[in-house]
Parts: sequence; C-alpha cells; structure tokens
Amino acid sequence: MAAIERPVFVFDGDCAFCSSCARFIERRIRPAADVVAWQFADLAGLGLSEEQVSSAVYYVAPGRVTAGPAAIADLLKRAGVVWRAAGAVLGLRPITATAWPVYRWVARNRHRMPGGTAACALPPDHPARAA
Repeated sequence: MAAIERPVFVFDGDCAFCSSCARFIERRIRPAADVVAWQFADLAGLGLSEEQVSSAVYYVAPGRVTAGPAAIADLLKRAGVVWRAAGAVLGLRPITATAWPVYRWVARNRHRMPGGTAACALPPDHPARAA
C-alpha cells in the first residue's frame, strides 16, 4: 500500500444511492478524510481490490483499513463532535457486529433505496449477495 497523507473513504460511484450518501457525507458530516468513488481511486495504492470495494465501503488510513459499518464508524470519528460520538458508538464491537447484517441487507438492496437505480443492483452471482 502506498503511503497516504489523508484518510480515504471509498464508495461505489456507479450507485446512485451510494453517491447520494457520499454527497451527504461531504456536505453535512465534513470528515477529515477524502470521500472518493472507487472508480476514480488508486485501488492498488490503497491496497484494495475491485472485488472488495464493489461489496462494501472502505476507510483507508495509515496502518488501518476497515470495511462496512466499521469504515463508517472510522469516518465519523474524523468529523465534528456529534458525529465523532456517533462514530465511537458505532465503532463498539457489539454495535459494529450488529450493524453488519443491516449493512449487508442495505448493500444487497441499494437499488431499492431512495435515489437508487437499477444500475445499483448487484448481479445475482456477485460475492456480496451470498454474504
């Protein structure tokens, strides 16, 4: 993994629901991290694969790579006081473990979410569908 200067939050830019969430993050949460669609990210430099980032959001910081709810928690911890508190709670192991099934359900059904489109749907044979 290449040395990065600032944490990066990686999402699926082909998904309208994911892109709407990313815009919300940038406008309202304003974390001390770059929010980047994986289609425009240097995945190899971040130590990520296309298979990984097409299944979940990722947070990459020096010495730390997290996915799904843990990535969201890490991102929130790099924002304002209220968001940091939310990130601290979400980052607690029992909360993160409970959040994973919800996260997977949302990821599988993101094409049905507000702002989602058919282009957001995961193909039937995608590894995230089995998760």
